[in-house]
Amino acid sequence: MIGVIARPDQVEVVEEFFELFKTAWEYHRPGRVYDVVVATADEIPQVRARLVVAYGPRTKNLDAWVGIAGRERHRGAWLSEGETGLPIYGELSTFAAGANRSCCVTRNREIAGVVAGSPDSIVIRLGYDLFDEVRFLLSSGQPVEHAHLPTLDIHIRMLRDWILNAGMPLLEIPAIPAGHLFSVCLTHDIDFVGIRNHKFDHSMWGFLYRATFEAVRRTFRGRISTGQLRKSLRAVVSLPFVYLGWAKDFWEPFAWYLEVEKGLPSTYFLIPFKRRAGEKVAGPHPSRRATAYDVGDLVDSTAALQRAGCELAVHGIDSWHSVEKGCEELGRVADATGQNRPGIRMHWLLRDERTPLVLEAAGYAYDSTVGYNETIGYRAGTGQVFRPLGTRRLLELPLHIQDGALFYPQRLDLSEPEAEKRSRVLIDHACDSGGALTILWHDRSHGPERFWGDFYVRLVHALKSEGAWFGTAGEVVSWFRKRRQVAFTTAEGVGGTAPRLQYPGEEIFPALTVRIYPPTTSALGAGRKATSEFVDIPWNGKSVEEMEQKIASHFSHRPPQVVINSVS
Repeated sequence: MIGVIARPDQVEVVEEFFELFKTAWEYHRPGRVYDVVVATADEIPQVRARLVVAYGPRTKNLDAWVGIAGRERHRGAWLSEGETGLPIYGELSTFAAGANRSCCVTRNREIAGVVAGSPDSIVIRLGYDLFDEVRFLLSSGQPVEHAHLPTLDIHIRMLRDWILNAGMPLLEIPAIPAGHLFSVCLTHDIDFVGIRNHKFDHSMWGFLYRATFEAVRRTFRGRISTGQLRKSLRAVVSLPFVYLGWAKDFWEPFAWYLEVEKGLPSTYFLIPFKRRAGEKVAGPHPSRRATAYDVGDLVDSTAALQRAGCELAVHGIDSWHSVEKGCEELGRVADATGQNRPGIRMHWLLRDERTPLVLEAAGYAYDSTVGYNETIGYRAGTGQVFRPLGTRRLLELPLHIQDGALFYPQRLDLSEPEAEKRSRVLIDHACDSGGALTILWHDRSHGPERFWGDFYVRLVHALKSEGAWFGTAGEVVSWFRKRRQVAFTTAEGVGGTAPRLQYPGEEIFPALTVRIYPPTTSALGAGRKATSEFVDIPWNGKSVEEMEQKIASHFSHRPPQVVINSVS
């Protein structure tokens, strides 16, 4: 059990952090024995624990016991922990070197984290505030230059490693569906349903330019083949016949995606009202945000998508800033699709600090807007579904990889091998840490003049080969919601304490993974890492007593009786 001593203003952040690091914890109770105490408060009372991890840039009364003194204060920094790099967005203190202490985190050559004590009573002192960092990541989000870093997941991994390296057992429910390594959401923002709707407007003229002059340039750059160039030119020639209904509309998206994703569920975000650009739209050409279709034009297509097991959600226009318009947009798509509480992703990914509260008030089940237009990666620093701060029931499914960010000339402008390499980094992290990898491929990306379809086919194949669980956005969010319903308590037994699980909900599918790290010999005092072996047990939320017996067999150990007196 972890005991937490945090500042009063960090309560909401603490609770969300331990929904992501799903393990047994509670707020510290005086006199109670804990395996670990995690503290960010400046005044830390006397604690009974084997390991204390104290975060924060300001001086703490614990510092005198550890024997450290602050050296310099920084605003924002780049830290190193072993081979791992970690950005710090808030305040950071570094420490003076001293005897009987080892360094665990550095800033350049300065010490930003120290380990003190003995193998039986360990204190780790960090110069930054964990929960302030988590607050920043879940609210402001990471700048583009750090998008590739799963920073919040790194914070979780570091704390987990420190616990295990101190020789403690650990019970965790990682964000990993049983039998799989991670989850995948295939999603499509539907901005166009055919070029037939666009006659002599900026979309048509833009297509003609990109399918001719730009296609020739891309051919010389090696970004498309001569065969694809010929397809672009043929599409240009066929355009009058498309308008007359004599030729196939090469921008029609649904048949192609249903064929490529056969057997895999996906989510389509649909525009609720045509010819609405929306209000408060910053940036150039805001009128171009208006579309030539809406969900009411797609009766046959939506029926076909639902028969194939796909989810239909809202591609919001003004929901990001207006509860009234959010209700209107939700109702429009709900009426057309028969889905009572759909999810949403905002058109152009528009949002501000109030958007989660507005979307929750409008009645959306989830949002999937937190991501980047300019790049791929982790705006919130995590691959997990999370609850935006300030909300009560809305969950956020972060967006990680989108086609336009990879290939648009004004964005990353990558070749396909480069895009594969960048995407592989995110897939590898998902394989290691679980979570949900959310992919966005737009409606006309498979056709001329973009030709991003072949890459998408290979990406889907790569995800399937990694043993991922594919679910619609709603299904994946629902799985995370059930995981969040699991609560931990402790039971006293012969020889010590054992964590217990409580779950009041319906059966979970795919099952959760209950991960048990048995105790190991402490390695922190020796300056090396203990081997982190673990046992995974699938659990569908039922048969609680049987699961608790399995857990107890790994946790029958005497509780620590070390007293760390932090009073100076």
